[in-house]
Amino acid sequence: MADAPRPTGTIATKGIELLTLSTPNGYKASILLEELKDAYGIDYTWQLIDIGLNIQKEPWFTALNPNGRIPVIVDHDRNDLAVFEGAAILNYLVARFDKDRKFSFDPATEPDQVAIAESWIAWQHGGLGPMQGQANHFLRYALDKQSHYAVQRYVGETERLYGVLNTRLADRDFIAGTGRGKYSIADIAAIGWASGLQYAGVDITKFPHVEAWVKRCHARPATARGFTIPKEAFYADSNRAKRLEDPEAAKKEEASLSFLKDAQKQFNYKYTSP
Repeated sequence: MADAPRPTGTIATKGIELLTLSTPNGYKASILLEELKDAYGIDYTWQLIDIGLNIQKEPWFTALNPNGRIPVIVDHDRNDLAVFEGAAILNYLVARFDKDRKFSFDPATEPDQVAIAESWIAWQHGGLGPMQGQANHFLRYALDKQSHYAVQRYVGETERLYGVLNTRLADRDFIAGTGRGKYSIADIAAIGWASGLQYAGVDITKFPHVEAWVKRCHARPATARGFTIPKEAFYADSNRAKRLEDPEAAKKEEASLSFLKDAQKQFNYKYTSP
């Protein structure tokens, strides 16, 4: 898609159109759409929105999402209805297409699981995503004006939240559902973030149940495809290894992790999580 024309509006006339980028939030939509494709044969159109070019701030885009963020879906079969925010998109898509409740729960027969899934989606949307996003920012994108306090604060809170998830997954395969759970939008909401945990300066091996869950999710062919739309994540293990072959990139990585270690030492940081 590198030579694709710059988006200037929607391009489809029917079905779902996804406007997205390869980010943890963007992958929520692409993963579920790929899963729905395998489960129900539902196809969709997508466009890459390069936020580095500020396409998401252009009038045609903000007419769809006034907040100027990806992802956005447009349902061309419902008068071009636009839905934005990852959690809203997940709920809209399962309400619209998941008639057999393969990725969601039936309010009539499983009201408790509906509430549990919604609780964990809210946990991700209000906690995990914002905290890990700030950890990424201060650790990776503010080296010239970093705050030791901010780095240890956000990385520490990210660790705490993964401790919460690790406890949840201690005797379960998936986040919501009876017994050992089933793969659902509760997992899809968080898997994009968990897959890039090392980028936030957190060692995923501290959380063995989370690590096993990440591998379990990625073993699903449709989910794996979702992580390639619109392109493979820059923080994917293969891309990370290639990136660190560059001496300058390796130097930046070392500097970031060294800064984090100094920040944690300065504020006597100790990992704790319920």
